[in-house]
Formats: sequence, C-alpha cells, structure tokens
Amino acid sequence: MGRHSLPDAYAPEERGDASPRRRHRTVAIATLLVLAVATGTGVAVKGGLLSFSESCEDSAVHLSLAASPDIAPAVRDIAEQALADEVRSDGHCLDVEVVARDSYKVADALAGGGDAPDFQVWLPDSDLWLDRAEGLGTGTPISPSDSVASSPVALAMVPSASDRLGWPKKTYSWAELVGAALQSDKVRLGAADPARSATGLLALTSIGGSSARQGGDSDTRVAETAKVLAERMSDSDALVLGTLARSGSGAEEGNPKRNQAVLISEQAAFAHNAEATGGGRLNLFYPQDGTPLLDYPYTLVDEEKLTLAQSRAALRFMTLLNDKNSRAVFARYGFRPSDGAAEDTMVASAGGKSPQPYAASAAEAPSAKDLQEMLGMWTITVQSARLTTVVDASGSMATLVPGRSQSRMDVTKESLIQALTQFTADDEIGLWEFATTLDGEKDYRKLMPTRRLGDPAQGGSTHREKLSAAFAGLQPVPGGATGLYDTTLASYKEARSAYVKGKFNALVVLTDGSDQDENGISRSALIAELKELADPERPVPVIAIAVGPDADREEVAEIARITGGDGYEVSDPAEIQAVILQAIMTAGQNGRAAQE
Repeated sequence: MGRHSLPDAYAPEERGDASPRRRHRTVAIATLLVLAVATGTGVAVKGGLLSFSESCEDSAVHLSLAASPDIAPAVRDIAEQALADEVRSDGHCLDVEVVARDSYKVADALAGGGDAPDFQVWLPDSDLWLDRAEGLGTGTPISPSDSVASSPVALAMVPSASDRLGWPKKTYSWAELVGAALQSDKVRLGAADPARSATGLLALTSIGGSSARQGGDSDTRVAETAKVLAERMSDSDALVLGTLARSGSGAEEGNPKRNQAVLISEQAAFAHNAEATGGGRLNLFYPQDGTPLLDYPYTLVDEEKLTLAQSRAALRFMTLLNDKNSRAVFARYGFRPSDGAAEDTMVASAGGKSPQPYAASAAEAPSAKDLQEMLGMWTITVQSARLTTVVDASGSMATLVPGRSQSRMDVTKESLIQALTQFTADDEIGLWEFATTLDGEKDYRKLMPTRRLGDPAQGGSTHREKLSAAFAGLQPVPGGATGLYDTTLASYKEARSAYVKGKFNALVVLTDGSDQDENGISRSALIAELKELADPERPVPVIAIAVGPDADREEVAEIARITGGDGYEVSDPAEIQAVILQAIMTAGQNGRAAQE
C-alpha cells in the first residue's frame, strides 16, 4: 500500500513539531510528477496551479469523496467554496462531491472487494479503519496519507451527573472515571458499538489500558465494563447522543431508558451543545491518562485506476484541506487541527473547562493488535461464545520455532492459555486433539467437553481451570500425521448438533500441515459434506489457523469459507491469540451483517 508525502510545492503550511504520539503515513507520488512532465505539461507550476483561460465548467476534474458523517458537512463547505473560487489543479477546476458514509461500512466494503467503489477519496474518522479495510489484502487497495483534522475522545455528562463526580475540579484516569460513573448505578453510561464506532473502540481500549495500569485482575474489570456498556449500546455515535436525558427535569433524568453520560468525541459534544439549551448541554471529562484522537486520514482509493488528472486533483484537494482557511472551517464545526492542539474557546463550547486536562498531549495511539484484541473481547462479551478448539497433535508440532527454544506445540499451548483469559465465565469452550489413528481408527480425540468456563468441575475447580490444564498437557504424537479432513468433519458435525441459540458458535481448527490420512475422507468429499451441513439459520463458522510454513492457508481457507468462516496464517504460534480474537470479531460481524 502506498504512503503519500507531498513535494515541497504541494506541502501544507508548517504548524510546528508534530506530536510524537501520532502515527504518520506517507505516500510516494514521484511517479505522478514524472507522468505530469511526460504528458507535455511542462509549464511553470506554482502551488499546483496553472493559469488557463478555460471555464470551470469545461475544465473541471470531478472527484467523489466518501467522508465520515461527522466531518462531511465541513468538507462539503470547503469543496463548494473551492469550486466557487475556481481553485485549480494543473489548470483544471476542482469539483469535489462529498458524500457521507459510515466508516465501518466503507471499510467492510473495501475489504470485501466486489464492485468498484463509486468514490476516489475516503476520509474515515480514524485510521483504525484502514487496517480493517485492508483485511487479508484481497480487497480494494487504499493509499492513506496524513490527517486533515482531529477530535479527542472523552466522556460527556449532563450537568447533574458531572456535578456529583466533582466536575470540573476533580480529574480521573479512564478506569477511575468509568468506575466512578458505574459505581452502584450512580450514572447510566451509554456508548456506540465498538465494532461500528471508532469512538467506542478507542474509549474501550483506553479503559482497558488504564485498568491494566491499575494492576490486579484488569481483564475481568474490563469485561465487566464491556457488559454494562453492551446493555446500553447504540449502533452509531449519532444514536448515542439521542439516548441522553433531554432536560434537567427529574422525570427525564430519572427515566431508566435515558443515559446521563456517554462516550463521544469532543466534536460531537460541540455539535450537540451548539443546539442544546440549559440542562440539555453537556460537560466533558478529559481523563488524565490521555485522550485518544479521531484523526481523519485522507485516503486515496484504488489509486492505480485513477487518471493522472484525478490523482493530481485529489492531492491538490488534500493540501487545500490543510490550509489556514480550511482549518478555520473545521474549527467552526468543532474540529481540532490534525496535531490535536486545543483552542480554549472551542473546548468551552464543547463542554470542557479547566482544570480538566483538555490541552494535554494525546494518548499514545493503540496498536492494531491492541484494537483487534479489544474488539474480539467486545464481540464475545456482547454475545457469549461457544467454541470447540481442535488442535493438531501430529509429530511435526514438535518442530522448533525459529528463533525460539520452544516447539510449535509449546508456543501454541501458551498462546491458547493466554487467549483463554479473554473469555468470560459465560463463554463455553471445549478441546479436541488430532493426529492419524490417534484413537483406534479415528484421527481425533475429545479431551474436554464444550461447557461454560465458570461451571464447577471435579476437585473444587472450574471448567476454565481444567481446560487450561488440558491445553498445558497437549503433546505431539510421535510418528503421528495430520488427519485434518476427518477431524474437521467430525468436530463440525458435533458443534452443529450442539448449537446453542443466542451464542456465537464456532469451530477453531489449528493445524501445521495438510491432510496426510490416505484412508480418510477426500478434500472434495469434505467440502461437499460441509455444504450440506452448513445452515445460515444456525451458523457455526470454522476459524481455521494454519501454523508454520508447512501449513496451506489457502486450503484451510477454502474449507472454512463454506461454513461462513475463514482461514488465517501465522508464522509464529505466539500470534494465535490475536488471530483467534480477530477471527471471532470478523466472523461475528459477518454473521450479524447477514442477519440485518
């Protein structure tokens, strides 16, 4: 994927040192400049503009830009002014149509490939959607550049609730603030679905990081918080604001269906307060351990298919979005500049007030791995999971992992045990192992039934503890080969027959090689059987993970996709934990999309 950086003639105005906490992107456009000369436009260019006498109507380059709904109105104002002012790129007027599109919907559409998008530029509200749009690298290519605006994620409260928590003088960490709000149902707290909202996911990830710094059983605390948020979850940021008490009256604030606090962006609070009066205005808490930023990365879509004129016009519009006049437009709509610098007047309009740390440096952007793990945790928290884990125990699992003194099996076990900590007591997990002729003529053996992790087990322990011990006890079978096909079919049949409505049912298969059972079912026969068994009304997606260089990801992916799942590849078994959570999130989202 390309990363754009502009040549000096196209560079936006200097704004001082960029924050070291922000992730940056650059895109190579040297080829565009070479092509511009090669096409015979060897004319002196100043600031990307050429003076031709053609009218705008005759010369305009038309672009479509899909923008996050919150920033779309501001970008549309800038685009319309640019056309009115006859701003040009290489002599062509800029005619940019701005359409509002939810970022998660655009990301999913780009990741899925399919029909060519009807826009050339994408402006999501956060660069976390870029990883989702890239998916497995088989969708529509994207070329992100730097941000054009930003807005911190904070916690907004109606005045009566914020007063009870000591606003504005008392400051809290993310974990302390949410804990205080939820204590004894002190404040009803709402949020947008983290699977669809960057604001919701960044807030939840911040809560998780803050809880971890507190020490103790942070995973349980975050899962409990997620459960509470899930009960008052909205599908979008706009809908979250609609759940707030509409006034300061006792009837409104006492209404159990109304929230008194919501996790939203500063810009959303700004827009809300601009229309609210009296008790309907919001106060903002800015956690002292840092607020993450929505960062609005300017992104070209399927760049190689753009004409030279479109590419140049798209880059010209990006520089326009970063100039002084455009920054003023963004500020009128409640957005900060891309470096996150705070303007006191705008913050006050959004509900912020000193000594709340609204001008502190933005929190360190969470890694893609952190976001995937949090989203996986959210998915299985909102909808409890029922998973049967099937682990390859063939002799090749004794192979040492390069750079480690551990075998594939040892690292796989550690990763599975770590992944287990992300599941709640209501989740159901079981364990099978497989290798050729492991149990008589069968290639598989059930080690632990699929039961609730919180259920009691013999000896005073729980199913979670027994399962963790079973993971730890897995050993490669000397001389055992990979009996993948028979095992997949048998475990899928059982998972399907034991389907539990209301839970996320799935089969997780880990293998380090292709099927080696000459006496077992063939690949084509397995595929045919799975097609017959798969039931969209009772979905049990297979999450197939190919471990190491000898496994065939394409083979397991083909098998898994028949069931609504997918195949994944890890070179290091230590990556299994993150992949499982990512796969659960993806399969869970696909299942929900299919139901809508």
